[in-house]
Amino acid sequence: MKKSVLVCATCLAGVFAGTAFAQSGPKEAIDVTHAEVEAVLKAGAARTPPAVDQTLRVIDMGKYSMSVAVIHRGATRAPNAAGRGAGGGAAPGGAGRGAVPAADACGLAEAPAGAQASPPGMIEHSQTTETYIVISGSGTLVTGGEIVKGRKSGPESEVTKILNGPSCSGTAYGNIVSRNVTVGDITVIPAGVPHGWTNITDHVDYLSVRPDPDKVLEHGYVNPALKK
Repeated sequence: MKKSVLVCATCLAGVFAGTAFAQSGPKEAIDVTHAEVEAVLKAGAARTPPAVDQTLRVIDMGKYSMSVAVIHRGATRAPNAAGRGAGGGAAPGGAGRGAVPAADACGLAEAPAGAQASPPGMIEHSQTTETYIVISGSGTLVTGGEIVKGRKSGPESEVTKILNGPSCSGTAYGNIVSRNVTVGDITVIPAGVPHGWTNITDHVDYLSVRPDPDKVLEHGYVNPALKK
């Protein structure tokens, strides 16, 4: 059974952003309730195709913004199965097939000699750190390395404007680390670190707390499922 989840944006800001509370920011704590998380998950499941990563709110903290999101990932195939990668085939803004136009390219031009390769479908965010908090299910979270011959997220895409800010997707090479995560586990993924998922046998749901020091995300965004 899932436990109720309350997110105090002010508290998380101090822990994860490492930034002193701005005088021009909120004067009261902001709650994101379990009921709101469930409402967004339900609305996302009803979409075609089902939503994966959904921002609940982008909160103006004064000197920076704070985003809280919930992500639902279904079962993945084996890491090298066709059409599915570290993101379970669902990492938004992922690299497409074929050559990437120069204007859309990101990451290294070539992989370092002898570097370990990640599964395909990794993504990194250049300006936002993420803190994952698993609330249901389990899977293997893969992180590390540098993306090679990646694709940038579009400037007007949901990834760039609402979810994570400017991002780069593709296969990463270098020091690749895999760990199994389950309910209650927390992982902090710094900006610029590629990450993705494999070995999700059924599903994994997790919250993502995203400090936005450069305010690249949509100011005051509220998920449509939460609007009165």
